[in-house]
Amino acid sequence: MESRAARTVAKAALLALFLMVAQYARAQAGPPYQVDDPDPVPYRHFEAYIFSLSDSARTVGTSWQGPGSYEMNYGAAPRLQLHFVLPFVYYYAPNQPATYGFGDTELGAKIKLFDETKFFPETGIFPFVELPSGDASKGLGVGKTWYRVPLWLKKGFNGDKWSVYAGGGETIVPQIGYRNFPFAGALFQHKCTDKLVLGLEFYGHGYEGVPGTAPDRALIADFGGYYAFSEHFQFLFAGGHSIVWSPETYTYLAAYWTWGKGPQNNDKDDDKDTKPDTSQKLFRTFMH
Repeated sequence: MESRAARTVAKAALLALFLMVAQYARAQAGPPYQVDDPDPVPYRHFEAYIFSLSDSARTVGTSWQGPGSYEMNYGAAPRLQLHFVLPFVYYYAPNQPATYGFGDTELGAKIKLFDETKFFPETGIFPFVELPSGDASKGLGVGKTWYRVPLWLKKGFNGDKWSVYAGGGETIVPQIGYRNFPFAGALFQHKCTDKLVLGLEFYGHGYEGVPGTAPDRALIADFGGYYAFSEHFQFLFAGGHSIVWSPETYTYLAAYWTWGKGPQNNDKDDDKDTKPDTSQKLFRTFMH
């Protein structure tokens, strides 16, 4: 018991050491975290992720969205982002053969409702629809269209060196054996350098139903961040484990690209292009 407490104190001290090296960086939520960001992709800009995401629970095994999983976001209008995820799922159930194939296709739209002010957080909604493209009999999908309806908030402090993100919503699953369940979380993020951003996240969800990847409720604490190799390319990472209720483990790794034309500010619109870069060509190279 004492050794476990010592490890906990050591981890907290290591996190504090990382967070003390404060300089400057641009912070954001969303991947690699489960808590998301209310700020959409800038108008006429793209975001692309090649990612690996795993969710493990002792009683049901591991669902891993691995090689072949892609996410794409597009700033379709100022304050509006369109979202698409095509996951390739590897499912490892206890004492059963592994299965793999495409999972449920995710479509969404992030809408920024209110700007951040001195006393009011930035606010946005990010509803999803999950289309039943995965084979439910193999544990690769739900078998029916299902939905997530979240509200996200963000507030910056100390010149945005610190950022706090929070929010939650409801998952609606009209399928036999599943239940509608709430989810909520908070992310505390710090700009460490002009390339490195780190964060500590707490994310919880309710009882999903017997067929779910994590069927019981859990509150997960995870640590993550991203390293910017350039203005247009980043490496993202996160991992954690539940701290109360059902045992559950979460991991995320990704390569991230962004490119586009026009201003970086969602509230402005002009015809000036940004400086050309090779990010789109690099992403296409990885896709092939």
